Amino acid sequence: MNGYRFTHPIEVRYGDLDPQGHVNNAKYLTYLEQARIAYIGSLGLWTGGSFLDIGIILADAHLTFRSAIQFGQPVQVGVRVTRLGNKSLNMEYCLEDDNTGQELASASTVLVTYDYRSGNTIPLPADWREKISQFEGLPPS
Repeated sequence: MNGYRFTHPIEVRYGDLDPQGHVNNAKYLTYLEQARIAYIGSLGLWTGGSFLDIGIILADAHLTFRSAIQFGQPVQVGVRVTRLGNKSLNMEYCLEDDNTGQELASASTVLVTYDYRSGNTIPLPADWREKISQFEGLPPS
C-alpha cells in the first residue's frame, strides 16, 4: 500500500453486513479503530494493559466511501500519522482490497491525548512523539 508504512488486515464478518448485503457504514469506523490500536501496539505505545492506559480519545473523524465492501472480501487498512501537535495527532487511513489494490474508503481522524483517570487532556508523551516521528519519518518537533 503506497505511502503507508503500517497495514492491518481486516476480516469481514457476517455480522458486519447490513440488510443490503455489504458492510454497514458504521463498521468502517470499527475497522479504523482496529487498525489504529494495532498501529499503536506495533510501535510499543500500548502493551495490552488497561484501555485507560492508551491515553487517546477520538475527537474528529472524516470518512469517504469509494466502494462497497462485501462479505469475505480481503481488506487491509493502511494507517499513518501525518501531524503531531502539542496535545493531539492526526492520522490518515486507506482501506483497500488486499487482492486487487482497489481503494474502498479513505479516512482521517484527530486524536487527543487524554488522561482518563483525571478527565483532562495531556501533552503528547515524549516517547510517543519520538517513536511515531522515527517510524513515520516525520521531522522532530
